[in-house]
Amino acid sequence: MTARKDRDIRDDVRGDVRAEIREFLSTRRDRISPEQAGLPVYGGARRRVAGLRREEVALLAGISTDYYTRLERGNAIGISDSVIEGLTHALKLNEAERTHLLDLLRAAATTRAPRRRPTAQRIRPTVQRVLDSMSGTPALVLNGRLDILAANALGSALFSPVYAVPARPPNNARFVFLDPQATDFFRAWDTVANDTVALLRAEVGRDPYDRQTSDLIGELSTRSEEFRARWAAHNVRIHTTGVKLLHHPVVGDLELPFESFPLASDPSQSLLTYTAEPESASQDALNLLASWSATAASVEQDVTSADPRPRTQP
Repeated sequence: MTARKDRDIRDDVRGDVRAEIREFLSTRRDRISPEQAGLPVYGGARRRVAGLRREEVALLAGISTDYYTRLERGNAIGISDSVIEGLTHALKLNEAERTHLLDLLRAAATTRAPRRRPTAQRIRPTVQRVLDSMSGTPALVLNGRLDILAANALGSALFSPVYAVPARPPNNARFVFLDPQATDFFRAWDTVANDTVALLRAEVGRDPYDRQTSDLIGELSTRSEEFRARWAAHNVRIHTTGVKLLHHPVVGDLELPFESFPLASDPSQSLLTYTAEPESASQDALNLLASWSATAASVEQDVTSADPRPRTQP
């Protein structure tokens, strides 16, 4: 009975992945006009699509229209590297989009049984020690669905509005789309919202069998129109570097360049660090935040020491 259930789940997920392939390829060709692709335009006003037709993508990729049509329907068995490169060229895919397509094609062709239980996300003690050693730099460890798995003191202080949500582990995507404070905290909320959805879309392609990620997508789709509209765009991105514009409730505006480093022990986890330009207003704000955080921790420790009653962990 269990084996049959596993097969049913696997078949359902593979069906979802085929739909993802169809919609991803369709949205990628819709955004490219024949003129942008260097193709002559036939049909004029009678042309039904603004983007590329399937036969035009096939021509640019160097494959038959029938083969591309089957591929867009999710028939991904035996696809060659040369076909991938042809599609990358035809659809002008960036590195994140190419990686996402490869993930989807791999998932559609897989025969492995799905995990029935969510996997625990643990941070190795050495990683936590590295975080704690970065005393002047806010640092976090996130997984692919944007749970904050660990942080140093300054990282927790910087993202205190996210930590204020009772659910554990704190999740950036829930905060962005479901917490009314998010539009104040993220000064460029639209950009953050777009990036958040694009990161989740890439994670779904990387591991479509992850039930916790699927549950998160379902929750956000049900509760947020802003999320649903962005999810339908099928955009993906790789989160490596950039600048985060924040408005912290204690220290005000910050402009913080960030870097993301994948952890070798788990490719779904990344170490995210934030820094400020030396002698800038943002550096002054970080220094103030560090002082505030240390004072708050000291007060909490004094209260805990003075209260003999056992304390319940949150």
